[in-house]
Amino acid sequence: MIAFAEPRRTVWLLFLTQALNQSAMTGQVAMAPLIGHALAADKALATLPMAVQMLATMAVSIPGAVIFGRLGRHAGFLAGAAASLIAMAVFFAALWIGSFRLFLFGCVFSGAGFGIAMYYRFAAAEVSEPAWRPKAISLVMAGGVIGAVLGPAIVKLTKDLFAPVLFAGTYLAFAAIPILTALLVSAMRLPPPPHRAGSAPVKLGPILRRPGVIVAILCAVVGWDTMNLLMAVTPLEMMLCGFSVGDSATIIQWHAAAMFAPSFVTGHLITRFGLLRVIGAGAVLTGICAGVALSGGSFAHFWAALVLLGIGWNFMFVGATALLTASHSPAERTKAQAANDMIVFGSVTITSVAAGAIHHLFGWVVLNLAVIPAVLVALLALAWLARQRAAVRPQPA
Repeated sequence: MIAFAEPRRTVWLLFLTQALNQSAMTGQVAMAPLIGHALAADKALATLPMAVQMLATMAVSIPGAVIFGRLGRHAGFLAGAAASLIAMAVFFAALWIGSFRLFLFGCVFSGAGFGIAMYYRFAAAEVSEPAWRPKAISLVMAGGVIGAVLGPAIVKLTKDLFAPVLFAGTYLAFAAIPILTALLVSAMRLPPPPHRAGSAPVKLGPILRRPGVIVAILCAVVGWDTMNLLMAVTPLEMMLCGFSVGDSATIIQWHAAAMFAPSFVTGHLITRFGLLRVIGAGAVLTGICAGVALSGGSFAHFWAALVLLGIGWNFMFVGATALLTASHSPAERTKAQAANDMIVFGSVTITSVAAGAIHHLFGWVVLNLAVIPAVLVALLALAWLARQRAAVRPQPA
């Protein structure tokens, strides 16, 4: 690990960049299903924009890893900001002319920018001492709290600026975010590219066969997929239940806050109770969320379910990230992180498409029931890893 004189300053700057980018992402979550529903001829494709965005997030993992590996974190993060700026311009044009295909094209750039931004948490781990690493990851993720409040607030304030072209003004406002991100990244002190001269090539296979890496990726997949299944269609379900755009934006705002607010304490919880217990608690909360969602269709039911879903995601994703960083060496970080995000966001792409189709064909109840088996798989994987670790732990004489 490279030691810097001011690692915590860098973590706080990463916190701010996370806050800015999560503002745009939270706003996109609130808008995209409604825009998709309005522009697509086939309403089952309402969540296709989010699917395309997540596909791009997955696809950028490999080229992003190449940039990070050869040019460093600064170059990679600036490239992500540029992609996000292009996305906002394309979104504005797509809404202005009413083109669903152009809107999907914008999601490619938006997904690429989001995929690069997901590496902020890894950068925080790289500039931190090992003992502070879970807290650094957690703190950067906590930047999403600001995004959870700011993103939907911008949507509410700007959605009618170019009426009757709904949301065009929002994307124009969001164009400021990648510009501010680039300025913050330029002020950071980040690790240089990994030193490669004379070193043996890193093989991905042995990394992916490690128990810690297997469980970290699996739990990240379950955390993201279950959250995505329910979050992606909540605005649509609320619309069908008679709620307004403002109501659904408020629910997404609370959900996003619940996703990131626990990050102020998640690192402390990991230090006190252990990674596996915190991840397991997140899985349990996600299962409870499905039960609440199935128990009624009032505003309070949507609110409680999405808050529980957000907290569950936080425990699972922050915990899984910390578990991954503890399961690979610095020389392996580029391949391990790229493989992790490619697998995770590849699965999220599938659930983004499936969410709209399942909701359209089978309804809200089936969508929530689909969460339960995934949660059980994560809990079984955690129990397996705990047994693996216990088996190799030195026994008392």
